[in-house]
Formats: sequence, C-alpha cells, structure tokens
Amino acid sequence: MPQVRIVARNFMDMVAALPAAKLDKLYDSSFICEAVLRSLPPLAKKYVLQMLFLDSPLTAKSMEEWVLPDGLSKHKVAIDRLLQLRVFMEVNDRKKEPSYKMNQKFQSNMQKYLTTGGTVPREPMPLNAAVRLPSVGELETYAMEQWECFLLQLINSSQVDKSTSFSSSMMRAFQRGLLNSSRDNEAPRLTENGFQFLLMETNAQLWYIIREYISSAEERGMDPTDLISFLLELSFHTLGEAYSVNTLTEVQRLAIKDLADLGLVKYLQGRKEGLFMPTKLATNLSVSLSDASSRKEGFVVVETNFRMYAYSTSRLHCEILRLFSRIEYQLPNLIVGAITKESLYNAFENGITAEQIVSFLQQNAHPRVAEKMPSVPENVTDQIRLWEADRNRVEMTPSHLYEDFPSKDLFEACCDFARDYGCLLWQDTKKMRLIVKGELHQQMRDFLRGQR
Repeated sequence: MPQVRIVARNFMDMVAALPAAKLDKLYDSSFICEAVLRSLPPLAKKYVLQMLFLDSPLTAKSMEEWVLPDGLSKHKVAIDRLLQLRVFMEVNDRKKEPSYKMNQKFQSNMQKYLTTGGTVPREPMPLNAAVRLPSVGELETYAMEQWECFLLQLINSSQVDKSTSFSSSMMRAFQRGLLNSSRDNEAPRLTENGFQFLLMETNAQLWYIIREYISSAEERGMDPTDLISFLLELSFHTLGEAYSVNTLTEVQRLAIKDLADLGLVKYLQGRKEGLFMPTKLATNLSVSLSDASSRKEGFVVVETNFRMYAYSTSRLHCEILRLFSRIEYQLPNLIVGAITKESLYNAFENGITAEQIVSFLQQNAHPRVAEKMPSVPENVTDQIRLWEADRNRVEMTPSHLYEDFPSKDLFEACCDFARDYGCLLWQDTKKMRLIVKGELHQQMRDFLRGQR
C-alpha cells in the first residue's frame, strides 16, 4: 500500500491544481494575490516585481540573461512555478519565440496593492466586546487540545471524553484512507496509511486533513474554490483578534463550524452576535510545511538501553508511542516504555518504517537531549534499522506446487507456460516438480485441462 503523502506542501499547490477559470476567479481578490506572491521562491518574486508594470510580453531568452549560468536551474524552477500558478502566461511572438506575460488580473490587483496599500479581508471587533477574549497563549492551548481531541476521535472514538460535532459523512471524508471500513459491527482499524499518518508532524497532519476537507467540498455542496479562498483569507487575520460571524457568507459560516472543531478557529457567542478568533493553525495555513515555524517542544528521551521516557500529559502521545514501543506504566506527566524487537515488529507489520520511527524520535526529542548529536543514541537507531532489515530478508510469495506429472513432455510444457508468464519460481527436472506464483494457479489449471 502506498505511503500517506502530503500532495500539497502549501495552499499554493492546491491553487495550482485548480482549473484555469477557477484560478483566475481567485485572483479577483487582492489578498489572495498577495498570498501567492509571498509563497513564491525568491527568484520568482523578483521576476514578478520586475515585470509588474510591464504591459508587453518579455521573451524567455531575455529573462535568462537576468541570471548567471550557474543560476539557470533556479531560474527554471521559478518560471515553472509562475506558470503553474498562472501568474505568468506563455505566449508566442511573431518570430514564434516563447515569451511570458503576467496574468492581467494578478497584475492589476498587485499594482493597486503596492500603490494604495491594499485592504484587510475584514475589520476586527473593537476591544470593548461583550465577551472576554482569550489570550494568544490560551488560543494556542485551545487549538492543540481541539486538534488532539479530533485525532483521537478520528482514530478511536472511545479515546475521547467529549465528542465533536462533525457529521458522520464529514468524519468518513477525513478517515478515508486512514481507517478500514468496519465489518460485522467491528470497530474500524487503522490502515498502513493511518499508522504512518500518526507519526507525521502536526503541520503535515493538518495539511492532509485540509486536503481531504477541500477534496470532499463538492459532496457537501460547497465550491472548493470558495473554500480555498476563505482558508487563505483566514491566514491574513490577526492572531488574538475577534471577528464577527455576521460578516461571513453562508458557505463561510458552515466552514467556520468545521474549522472550530479542528482547532483552526475558536467560536465565541457574544450578546448580540457570534465571534470567531483564528488560532495559529489557521494563520499559518499559507506557510509551506518546510517553512512552518510552529514546531512544538520535544518530549521524548531515549536511552542507550532502549528505555524511553516521554514527559507528556497527552493521551494522543501515549497512543502514538504505543505504535512502536511497549508502554510499561504511565504517570500524570510521564510515560515510561521500552523499544523492543516485538514492539518494532508489530509496527513494521502495520506498515511503519524504521526511518519514520527514527525521524519521529529525533523530531520529538526532549530539549535536554535535542541539542546533542545525535539526539537519539546511535546504537538504538542502528538496531531499529537492523531489525527492519532482518525482518525483510525473506520475502513471502504465495505459490503453488505441482508434481506427479504423467509424462516429461507435459512437465516441460508446464514449465514453459509458467516461464512465459514470468511466474516460474522453481523446478526440479529429475523429480518433475515445479513451483509457480499463486496468481498463475487458475491459468495453469486451465492449461492442464487443455493438455488432456
């Protein structure tokens, strides 16, 4: 089964995948144009600013002269990105030389933005609001609690004390590919992708869920373009400020309820109107995974004797560690366990790789050991990889043994038949026995019937 992959490293990959008409519709908004500009590689930003006030196309050959020979690879990456996002449009002049022209909507909006300063998506509520607004720290705590609660419900609904308000259809959309569908009233089980999903960083997990949320938008009667536009808009709101729900469209109000369950916004009920406050999860949405600066402080200490100490109060952390280690006991703020051959074999059986386990331990190393080189003892990481290699030494292939052939001619004909299909695994000419792959069994039976 393929590994879970974050198809979109940021919103711009989702934007680039949109049809041309919907992409041009997004560029009606100046703050989305600004978000696109922010996301571009440095060289691509430079090209946009240099061509922003040019009305005529510029030849590709002329633009190549802007960089030194050793910068041509970066030049190609920048041009490809601009074309993917339809910021640049490729045109041919009379000499049929490729030239680039800036998207008219994008160009017009960015010119206005640079000359007039642009506008914010919506104004925050005044400070004398009827409800006490949580601090930035309280918002971050709320976001992490909601996110962990959501993940626990996503994986195992029995692990949470409070249920979210997600509909069953919404939960199925999020669980797609992560859980096996239940049979005979059995609880759904994590798939290989689901186990790998749990070992991802929070930002990567968020992007996977957001991608699924947007992909299933049409099933809920929502336009994915409108949803992308609103999510991008949220990234321009000020952290710690409250905004009125009355300023939202019907589609945005529906989205706000879902995003509140995910921890991207906090919903507050005022005396007259509802309010929402974006959390750091929302304001970081236009930041790529590699640039995200919201890395949490680590909590895991691994010793050379394979003992593991996790300084955490999170039930989610305990469930994640249980995927590849043996949990021995749990205190209110400490999880004690050990990495054993048996626990790792269970992890490998579920599709988790040694590199994912090592990466998780390194990325979540406690600050006391995170600055050490290495943060996880080498004998532990080497042994994890060795146990995986030891398990993978033998490859199991379903097969069938054929023997007791009435004649050598029939035996040789069967060998040739299996060889032609690339399914002959072994043959013993003297005793007239052969082994073929299991996938050829039915064809082999039909072949033998035809030889009688």
